[in-house]
Parts: sequence; structure tokens; C-alpha cells
Amino acid sequence: MTARRKHSMRLHVFSRVRVAAAIMAVAISGGAGAQEQKPLDAADVADGMRLFQQKGNCQACHGWAGDGRKTDSQMPNGANLRETKLNRDGLVLTIKCGRLNSQMPAFDKFAYSDGRCFGKTQADQKSYPTRMPDPPATLQPREIELIADFLIQKIVGKGPMNHAKCVEFWGSETDACKEFPK
Repeated sequence: MTARRKHSMRLHVFSRVRVAAAIMAVAISGGAGAQEQKPLDAADVADGMRLFQQKGNCQACHGWAGDGRKTDSQMPNGANLRETKLNRDGLVLTIKCGRLNSQMPAFDKFAYSDGRCFGKTQADQKSYPTRMPDPPATLQPREIELIADFLIQKIVGKGPMNHAKCVEFWGSETDACKEFPK
């Protein structure tokens, strides 16, 4: 191998290392920036709440306050979303793909049709002892994001529900808030 060829190969490897380092730097800084929550539009939060309560019917398992206290005893027990450690991206992924080997459904219509969720297909799900149920409705990507934004704004990390949080959650005094002492 000639000296010129060796030098060319070293430059090529060095360039690849620099490109990889640059990609990693962008990914790391982008990941950190992605955690910063921009102020949410009140209409978007309201739409997310409506989707949580109605179309997604999330409250059937997670409770209206997202605390896992459901009113329909026939539905599976949902996680207490007020205590979840998931960030927005984790919430979007969970709503989109559900939870394998659990009762959390996938709300993306094509979640397991093409491997977009965890590289799995419908056939792969048969190997799990707990079957993932069908969702009450499928959601569009924007609807999934609206629900995640609503959860971040009103539920995740907000601690146990009390009277003041209930009034803030609903935007006014409601019957649901009567169970909490003032």
C-alpha cells in the first residue's frame, strides 16, 4: 500500500469519526432541548383533555384525574399518570404503541402492522401471555401529541389530586371536586 493511499484512508476514517462526533453532539443537545417544554396553547390542552376523556377514553382505565382511580370496574387498571416518570416523548410512544404484554392498547392504527413499534408485528404479540386489547378508537399522530401535551400540562408530576388541583383541572368548581376537602 502506498503512502498516499494510507494517508487518504486515515483522512477518510478521521472524517467519519468527526461526522459521527458531530451527529452525537447534535443528538445529545437536541435530546436535552427536546425535554424543555414550550408554553402550550390553552386550546390545544383543551383538545387533548377532550381526546383523553372521549375519543381515547383514557379515563376508563386511568381515571378522570389520571391517578389510576377508575370508575368502570370492568376496565383494566391503568397506571397512575400523576406519578409517571415518562417525559413527553415517552408518553407519545406509549400512547402510539401501547405496552407489550399489558392491557395498555396501541392507539396508532398501524402500530404493529409494519414493525414501527418496537420492531414488532401482530404475529409477535401472540408470544406474550397478556394480550394487548384493541383501543376504543385509533388516534391520528397529532391527536396523540395533543393527549401527551395535556398530560404534561395537567397530570404528569402534579402529585395527588386535591380540591385546588381539581378546580384548576376542570377550570371551575364541579361535582367531581366535592369529594376533596377545601
